[in-house]
Amino acid sequence: MPRTSVSAPKDPASYEQALAELDQLVQRMEAGQLPLDQLLDSYRRGSDLLLWCRQRLQVVEEQVKQLEDGQLKPWAPVNPTP
Repeated sequence: MPRTSVSAPKDPASYEQALAELDQLVQRMEAGQLPLDQLLDSYRRGSDLLLWCRQRLQVVEEQVKQLEDGQLKPWAPVNPTP
């Protein structure tokens, strides 16, 4: 049975939106109620979202490294003196 052409899903507007969509996809897939074609489409979309999130994290990590002059410093809380 031929599949109809559907426009490709757009990139998420934000990292948080991508995570939320990915979470919803996982929940639907784990429920075991999706037909096989929808399961495959959900898996593909999930893979695309995961790749998008990884790439976004990599970009942000590079920006942080540049801001810190290439040296990420460990966080140390400041204790106010009484």
